[in-house]
Amino acid sequence: MNLGARLLIVLAGLSGALGVALSAAAAHITGGNLTTAAQFLLFHAPALLALAALIATGSVHPTLAQVAGYVLVLGLALFCGDLSRRAFAGMALFPRAAPTGGILLMLGWVLVALAALLRLRG
Repeated sequence: MNLGARLLIVLAGLSGALGVALSAAAAHITGGNLTTAAQFLLFHAPALLALAALIATGSVHPTLAQVAGYVLVLGLALFCGDLSRRAFAGMALFPRAAPTGGILLMLGWVLVALAALLRLRG
């Protein structure tokens, strides 16, 4: 994979991290709801598929990219799980579940970017 394509992966990772941060800010401003959880799941599903494809083609550092994917999944479970439970049951998954999930999502996206950068050495 050429440098330009890897740079796009890095920028996608940074865009994902910033998108999560801005979505979290918007959820706090509007109160957050089930729509936010659904959108996060729908947006991250193809991203996880793409990450698996990038790993399979050797376009990213395989171990770091796999860790990034699992961090994204854990972040989704906490963030979306908390928003969903609040919507359906009126109570949190556990204290600070959504912010912890959001931080993990941002970290996952940064790890995607790093996986592309570290692959440059190979």
